[in-house]
Amino acid sequence: MSGRVTDAATAAIAHEPRPADEVVAGTPSTAWAALGATPAGDEVGVWEMTAGAMRDVEADEVFVVLSGRASVELVDEGRTLELGPGSVGWLDAGTRTVWTVHETLRKVYITPA
Repeated sequence: MSGRVTDAATAAIAHEPRPADEVVAGTPSTAWAALGATPAGDEVGVWEMTAGAMRDVEADEVFVVLSGRASVELVDEGRTLELGPGSVGWLDAGTRTVWTVHETLRKVYITPA
């Protein structure tokens, strides 16, 4: 296949509540779906989180926020990234984070093969 388009902003994805040991505040849920792979084998997908806060350990990832607002605390660095529509972010594997979503956040991500 030489070309394709997916509407990541409206792709249907099923939410699941986060495990209790990940939840920091509220009752966040997340959903994701792989959309495909690049010719190099990198995974491309869409991910969404509802309002609340959760802790995570990241994989290598580049992402673009489509909608919503969030703060991502980089725990070991003592700083916070502010995300909104159009934000492009990079996270390194092993980075400990706390995601605080203020408005349901949806992003497109690419993770290396």
